[in-house]
Amino acid sequence: MKISLATNFDPELIRRVQDSPVDELFGKLSSDVAGGGRASYQIEGITRRRVADHVRAARAAGIRFNYLLNGACLDNHEFTRAGQKELRALLDWLTKIGVEAVTVGSPFLLKIVKQCYPHFRTRVSVFACIDHVRKAKMWEELGADCLMLDSLLVNREFKLLKAIRAAVKCDLELLVNNSCMSSCAYSHYHMNTLAHASQSRHHSRGFFIDWCFLRCTMMKLTDPINYIRSEWIRPEDLHLYESMGYDRIKITERGAPTDVLARRVKAYTERRYDGNLLDLVQPYGFSGAVSDAREQRRTFWWRFKHLFRPFLVDLRRLWNVKRLAEERGMLKPLSGPPPVVVDNRALDGFMDRFQAKGCKDVDCESCQYCHRWAERAVRIEPQYRDRCVGLYDQVFDDMHSGRMWGIA
Repeated sequence: MKISLATNFDPELIRRVQDSPVDELFGKLSSDVAGGGRASYQIEGITRRRVADHVRAARAAGIRFNYLLNGACLDNHEFTRAGQKELRALLDWLTKIGVEAVTVGSPFLLKIVKQCYPHFRTRVSVFACIDHVRKAKMWEELGADCLMLDSLLVNREFKLLKAIRAAVKCDLELLVNNSCMSSCAYSHYHMNTLAHASQSRHHSRGFFIDWCFLRCTMMKLTDPINYIRSEWIRPEDLHLYESMGYDRIKITERGAPTDVLARRVKAYTERRYDGNLLDLVQPYGFSGAVSDAREQRRTFWWRFKHLFRPFLVDLRRLWNVKRLAEERGMLKPLSGPPPVVVDNRALDGFMDRFQAKGCKDVDCESCQYCHRWAERAVRIEPQYRDRCVGLYDQVFDDMHSGRMWGIA
């Protein structure tokens, strides 16, 4: 099993994973013309010099670098002269600094890369929503070298996974530790908002309240079934996918501390983790060491730069968003015992059902399979949940009514 690992651009990360199955690191600038899957404020401080130094260090360690051009929407900028110049300038720079692969979410951008920059290995992003045999074949016909399947829709659909593997010859990759909910109705909208929140030319200038993410985290806290009804693949279950011919996995999160990323690589390499599954899959609430990017979030100037937008938002209402983010560990690590635990050992045997039947044509509330496992594996501290739900209610009321923007 080969691993494509998110990087936080800490040089220590390369040293920590050099002797592991990691053969690729992926990441990008805090903002660029294409945008990506994280808002600029989530990966603050990733400059061109920092990227170039990191690519050089990775290559020296025998690890290739994959640059993300995976914005789900380029705002049609790619069909303008100015947009083409910006994209070409970025691709020229990536070539110059030694990047070996790029991830794209647009078929048009894939064709540009294959025709004008054939030295790049190309991976199709999870944002391309490949969840069907014909979709996979179309991307392969366009020239893609590797396809990242849509984890929200395929990770527990074994019949479909076998069919896609049999239909294409190119590499296939699975995202194993994302915490989004399977078949999420918000996913297309969410990936578009994230793309625009990380594009250097966008009129919002990086300001972004991630409504989809807040809704998702609230739904999990209020109904524990949603921690189980996610698309993660546990380290213990990798062999099920290898038996179908899948030998590449992707591990996130780009904003995670180095210790967290190294722990995730270790767990998936050893095929076992004795602890809280959220340590492996949750994109916030980390304990222990803090990466450079995380440290920046705690500073006054980071908050001033990204949150002080008096002409865009009512700052008094925005304060509740900040309070909620701090309560959930989104701005800095939580102290003390984790308020939410998903006992990974209690999930042994969970995947047995999915080898025979998937979820696409099943009503969760009628099935109740994941509900029973949630009762067994998930523990939430009641006072913490009540406190956070109160903040979520305030924030959503302000956003839905228009008070967040001072128009109601």
